[in-house]
Amino acid sequence: MGTWNTRGLRGSALEELVNRTNDQYAKRGLALMQKIPTPITPVRIDKEHRHITLAYFEQKSTVDYIGAVQGIPVCFDAKECAVSTFPLANVHPHQIQFMKDFEKQGGVSFLLIFFNHLDRLYYLRLEKLLQFWERRERGGRKSFTIHELETDFFLESRGGILIPYLDGLQKDLGMRD
Repeated sequence: MGTWNTRGLRGSALEELVNRTNDQYAKRGLALMQKIPTPITPVRIDKEHRHITLAYFEQKSTVDYIGAVQGIPVCFDAKECAVSTFPLANVHPHQIQFMKDFEKQGGVSFLLIFFNHLDRLYYLRLEKLLQFWERRERGGRKSFTIHELETDFFLESRGGILIPYLDGLQKDLGMRD
């Protein structure tokens, strides 16, 4: 059981941009994505400011978003990284298992990683994530660097879409044919 406090809001800026992008995709009829809330049990509440200051996670979360894109089941998690090396500790074993199981059911799973110090957004295919994960499991590096990533999967805002993950999804699907 994890503990939540205000440090848990670090990814909220990225989350807000993803939520706006999901709204834009929905309005255009391109995708229907749902933010999956993580259930928490409040322990300490600041009644004066009406804030939860301490809580416990009720259960392990799966991924941040689940939905469909043009009839294709999709799930993904959004992560922020302040340096050019992404620690695999930011992804939990139960999330890896969920994404693998999701793909076994015909869906597509991925991570969105925002390297905020470089202002670069990356679509990490599950297949590539699993390569890094398996390397770690074999006793190798417990992280990967931005230089190990496939350059075609860096995303650029365009057409008013702030987090154009459908561009990454289209490339991902093209590699599966």
